[in-house]
Amino acid sequence: MKIAMANDHAGTQMKEEIKAYLLSQGYEVEDFGTYDDNSCDLSDFVYPASLAVAKGECDRGIFCDGVGYGSALIANKINGCYAAVCQDPLCATLARQHTDSNILCLGAKIIGGLMAMEVVKTWLNTEPLMEEKYRRRVQKVCDINDKHCVPVK
Repeated sequence: MKIAMANDHAGTQMKEEIKAYLLSQGYEVEDFGTYDDNSCDLSDFVYPASLAVAKGECDRGIFCDGVGYGSALIANKINGCYAAVCQDPLCATLARQHTDSNILCLGAKIIGGLMAMEVVKTWLNTEPLMEEKYRRRVQKVCDINDKHCVPVK
């Protein structure tokens, strides 16, 4: 599985820790930056990483910023990106089971490294629920996305 990673200055350390874990587990990682803790604009990194997920160049994305919501707001503007902010393993489980999210957003100012790692492990290893009611609900979100978002080329 190929994972797109992106972050702002607040998420650099968390991203690097997660990236090291992913690589140690055999995941392929494409790191869109940033690479230091100098102040920067989150969209400069999350936008191209989101496009990579939307285009199928990466299977999923993991984005780290101060709170997580900035990354999710950017990613969810892109057709085919379904980003969820998760702050604990339960949220990560539900984000995969109930919404089939393909991007995980983490807030480095909200949760610590140990919790973030458990969230990542849970999110990566949880499959979406396949019962009809869950598939129907996910499809409705996809339909809304397709109706209002321009396809990514």
